[in-house]
Amino acid sequence: MELLISLICGAVGGNVGGLIFKKLSLGTLWNSVVGILGGGLGGQLLGMIGLEGGGVLGQVGSGGVGGVVLMLIVAAVKKAIGK
Repeated sequence: MELLISLICGAVGGNVGGLIFKKLSLGTLWNSVVGILGGGLGGQLLGMIGLEGGGVLGQVGSGGVGGVVLMLIVAAVKKAIGK
């Protein structure tokens, strides 16, 4: 259940990141896909190193932040390769 929460929040985080950073947006579909991957990775990594907050709220936060971070990294790399 925790992984599912991280994945969903990652998708939301990726799309929120795309809305905030319009120049780096990958489009709704790819923001969601990359956000899901980032949410899963973020939730698992923070859990492994013990920085995850308590329960569901911690999963929501780490998944959302992971989604935004990975979306921004992928978008920046895509933009750099495109030049």
